[in-house]
Amino acid sequence: MHRTLLTASLALSLCTSALAQTPTKTTSGNPVFPGWYADPEVAIFGKQYWIYPTFSAPYNKQVFMDAFSSTDLVTWTKHPHIIDTTAVKWAKRAMWAPSVIEKGGKYFLFFGANDVHEGEIGGIGVAVGDKPDGPFRDYLGKPLIGTIQNGAQPIDQFVFQDKDGQYYMIYGGWRHCNIVRLNADFRGFTPFSDGKTYREITPKGYVEGPMMFIRDGKYYFMWSEGGWTGPDYSVAYAVADSPFGPFERVGKILQQDPNVATGAGHHSILRVPGKKKSDPEDWYIVYHRRPLTETDGNHRETCIDKLEFDEKGAIKPVQITVEGVKARRL
Repeated sequence: MHRTLLTASLALSLCTSALAQTPTKTTSGNPVFPGWYADPEVAIFGKQYWIYPTFSAPYNKQVFMDAFSSTDLVTWTKHPHIIDTTAVKWAKRAMWAPSVIEKGGKYFLFFGANDVHEGEIGGIGVAVGDKPDGPFRDYLGKPLIGTIQNGAQPIDQFVFQDKDGQYYMIYGGWRHCNIVRLNADFRGFTPFSDGKTYREITPKGYVEGPMMFIRDGKYYFMWSEGGWTGPDYSVAYAVADSPFGPFERVGKILQQDPNVATGAGHHSILRVPGKKKSDPEDWYIVYHRRPLTETDGNHRETCIDKLEFDEKGAIKPVQITVEGVKARRL
């Protein structure tokens, strides 16, 4: 009887000691979650961070999307199959590069599908859901943009809200980028004052993967350069006083590190405000890259690192890391 109690007490003590010695995860690490994922869009909904990436696989297998949520940027929860081609009848393959916006209590997921070329069915679509993790259903029953305009393949869409409340979408592959003005219901576009619906804003060096944010009244336009399957994939940027430019290339801020990873590109930006007005804000860049051990073009992983600015507002070159970032709750 006494020996049994002693043995149980010893076992409990050893177990408690083992738990006490278990290391606590203090940084996100890179990649931030396992699996091959690319083209990540990061967002804040409520008190959670969300990442919406492309499932990185051959086009005929790239027929669904997963999402990931976190309360602290360190521990991420997977939300599988928030949308797939069974919910979008015109999409047959290659669903990629989601961009998600909350409006009026609904969540709108913009995506590219079918790797469309002239005369083919496909392009940029819209899906809608009641929660950040969906499920998302086709909103229009057809592509929002299904044709080639100004030489831009309808892929890699990014939706953002301007200071006056207007929503814009910038998009485009094949080294051309357009901006369009979305209708209030996201079912179409409102032409610009010159009567044109599609305005080209392509900067020098642009290839694909555009995104835009506003800081201190300036519009930062960012994009990816190089080939997405190669080690030279990278991110550059320009700054202007309006979302229409003109955008003069400033320089490259994200690229491979031969000691860490290659092919660092197709990113999004996260701004986390301070909990009080006097607190500094934190900025992060979420992007994909390829491990040094991999040569398959689809073997891409999603990572996060700090984004910093100098005293003049220029973006400092990003140091890609294995450690990732420290915990940051909203």
